[in-house]
Amino acid sequence: MPGGLLAVHAHPDDETLSTGALLATWAAAGRPVTVVTCTRGERGEVIGTRLAHLEGHGPALAAHRDRELGRALAALGVRDRGYLDTLPGSTSTRFEDSGMEWVGTGRAGSPDEIPPGAFVAAGLEEAAERLARVIRARRPDVVVTYEPDGGYGHPDHVRAHEVTQWAVTFAASGPDDDRPAFAVPVVLWAAQGRLALRRGLQALRGDAVLAALGSLRAGLELPDPTAELPSVAVPDDELDLAVDVLPVRDRVLGALRAHVTQVQAVRAIDDEPALVACYALSNRALAPMLPTETYRRGTGGSGEDIVWPVGVRPVA
Repeated sequence: MPGGLLAVHAHPDDETLSTGALLATWAAAGRPVTVVTCTRGERGEVIGTRLAHLEGHGPALAAHRDRELGRALAALGVRDRGYLDTLPGSTSTRFEDSGMEWVGTGRAGSPDEIPPGAFVAAGLEEAAERLARVIRARRPDVVVTYEPDGGYGHPDHVRAHEVTQWAVTFAASGPDDDRPAFAVPVVLWAAQGRLALRRGLQALRGDAVLAALGSLRAGLELPDPTAELPSVAVPDDELDLAVDVLPVRDRVLGALRAHVTQVQAVRAIDDEPALVACYALSNRALAPMLPTETYRRGTGGSGEDIVWPVGVRPVA
């Protein structure tokens, strides 16, 4: 049977925002999918008044976001999940959301004060060894995470990338438990083509999006399609893999809607070639869901022998 997929993400909601179509497509093909989440998003902002009391109350928000994550993964068809700090071999150390500060347009950085227990302050080797044990146990065809700058610079995303890369190396170099070493066939980094992203941003101003949002549009901001793009955007010719979103769009939108504290204004968009849906985060900036979810090939094996599910294809 073709092998599985293991996704590593920093917070609940990242699995859907960054890799939702890939996870849903892999699961729909009947293949094993595992999601490892590094923190519980304790320091996330909260959308809306109904749950506003959770913001700033780390344990309560963490528990609520855990339930959101469970519902989102069910919508995507994913059954196997865990937190990095509760994986086999873990100690009592708990990895918490490190927080972030905006340092520019589409660019995040570390806060002035790193909170106790922050994921970015955790021992990199220890965290990577925990993940390596899962890789050796699951033996996935594909491991997927963020690109080296974490998509937009969030310190937890950057650390998740680092932990994943170290874990892939540790898994291949030899076990520290009773499982044999395993070399991951291919590592993927979530990315978006710059031209495709700019077209999607421009399409947010079109009639199809305005009609789908209705009265919600008044409370949202339209991003400038000519502004500097985050690090997730790369030259289109550097993309290696594409996932067709439309066949699994309903699953991905259902997962986004499950993250009610983090995602709002989730709407399917038809008859617009540059995007298939839109949504906004707590910053109220409207964002496009592009017709294809794309990836760069990271460090690791070539993946030449992988049988990709229908809907996942190499970029010509």
